[in-house]
This record gives sequence, C-alpha cells and structure tokens, in this order.
Amino acid sequence: MPSTPKGSPLLYSYTDYLTWPEDERWELINGVPYNMTPAPTPKHQEILGEIFRLLANWLKGKKCKAYMAPFDVRLVESETIDSMIDKVVQPDITVVCDPQKIDGRGCLGIPDMIIEILSPSTFKKDLGIKLALYESSGVQEYWVVHPMDETVLVFQIQNGQYGKPTVYSAPDMIPVGLFEGFVIPLESVFRDALL
Repeated sequence: MPSTPKGSPLLYSYTDYLTWPEDERWELINGVPYNMTPAPTPKHQEILGEIFRLLANWLKGKKCKAYMAPFDVRLVESETIDSMIDKVVQPDITVVCDPQKIDGRGCLGIPDMIIEILSPSTFKKDLGIKLALYESSGVQEYWVVHPMDETVLVFQIQNGQYGKPTVYSAPDMIPVGLFEGFVIPLESVFRDALL
C-alpha cells in the first residue's frame, strides 16, 4: 500500500503499482496514487452491467472489444517501460478497437472510449482529474453516468478537446459516436437499477 511521507510529494510508477496488494484497487494519475474504495453500490453495479451488456453484445464478432473494471488501462504509448508509466486507471468500462493494445495486464495505450459511473467518492475525480487526463490522452469518447440524476454526459474529442458535453436522460437513446447506427437506450440502463 503506498504512503506518502508528510511534506514529501512521493510519485509512483507502474513498477510500484504492481507490488501493491491484489485485494486493493488503486489508480495512478501522474504518479499520484488514488485508493478506489469503498466498493461500488448495487445501483452502480446494475447500471454498469446493463451498459456493458449492451456494448459487449453489439461488439460481438467485431474488432473493438469492451472491458469491465477491474481492468488496468496504462495511458501511455505502447513502447513505454513499466518504470516510466505514471498513469494507470481502472475505468468502469473501456472500449479498445486496436487489439495490439491488449496484453496480459490490460490495455497498454489509449482506449477509444471510456465510461465512468459516478459515486459520491469519485464525483470530483471523474469530472475533474480524469476528464482532463482522458482529454489530454486523446480518448475519443468519454461518458460520465450520474446514477442519482439518471443522466449521462457525453464528451467527444474535436480538435484535441472535449468542449461542452451532450447531456442525455431517460428516455433518450444515446448514439455511440464510435459506432454508426448503435444507440444505448437509457430507459433500459436506469429502469431496473436499485436506489
């Protein structure tokens, strides 16, 4: 488990990350570790499961694949060595269209799409630090799902920036920008989720 001495901004790499206890979930953003506890709520998991099911079913037999957390995404170029990697995240859902970015430890490279489902403990990180990280890394499409409001913010890269998100709520159908003709019905995503 990482600890930072008082007054000393200790930064970590993926080499350190690999030594941390397997029963704990961490993210590493610009060398700074973020503990991912507490565990997600049942509502979070139901929303996650439904979005993942819809995506995975649509992608079956296609080049792009969807992955559900825990799944390490190392946001670097593919030739970067472990000791130089300082950005490792575990998005709720990751879509990768280049099979060469997938290895035995997750994704090494920039995914095409990331979906995060907000919780009270991740709200600021998902809409602040991670939004900036995904934008600067070049993630083409970033969705932020708000379970309590039953809304989804969709950010898409244009000229290297996300700009203002498009906001969707049930009964909207969200078009997935990466895949022409594919939409996700929010009625299905939020309908059965527990409060």
